[in-house]
Amino acid sequence: MKASSPTTAMMAAIIALALLSGCAHSPPTRYLALNSVPAEAATYAAFTGMTPIQLTALRIPAQLDRPELVTQPAPNRYAISETERWAAPLAQLMRAALARDLQMRLPDGALIVPDTPAPKGTRALVVTVIDVDMPAQGELTLQATWAVAQRAPDVVETTGNATLHAPIAGDDAARKAAALSRALGDLADQIVSSLPRR
Repeated sequence: MKASSPTTAMMAAIIALALLSGCAHSPPTRYLALNSVPAEAATYAAFTGMTPIQLTALRIPAQLDRPELVTQPAPNRYAISETERWAAPLAQLMRAALARDLQMRLPDGALIVPDTPAPKGTRALVVTVIDVDMPAQGELTLQATWAVAQRAPDVVETTGNATLHAPIAGDDAARKAAALSRALGDLADQIVSSLPRR
């Protein structure tokens, strides 16, 4: 076996040190979550004897369906963060947060938790997020539609849509996640107000 030259060994050592130095100075990855937002006023009284509903699906645009935080600093342009990531797939986080928000706004037993067995007659709630405009600063805008349907047979009972705004109180990623949480809370208010009272 041919021994490596001192020059080759020195170059390898320099490259290794450079790589270690680069890793040591890389900014840490931060993970983001969404919180539930309590209702401003109780809404239970209007839903006595309500047929249960289950949030069966929440769909988001493909450009947002990625681990990294995606913002829109300008029209027709997206920015993908190198250090800010969602703690789980964003659609799952949004569905879980919205389910908790709905649960706080409806009587006990009226909302069936996603991905759990549902009693016979439970209606399906499907939410489609059309867009989440999350600028670097300013105001987050959430556009969404929803439909509530019987399952057997499939009959749509009600549909709705909303454009919601939430101020971003700062320029860091955690404030953006908080704004999205507030917008989902407002979306829960809109959905609940559209539900049939039975």
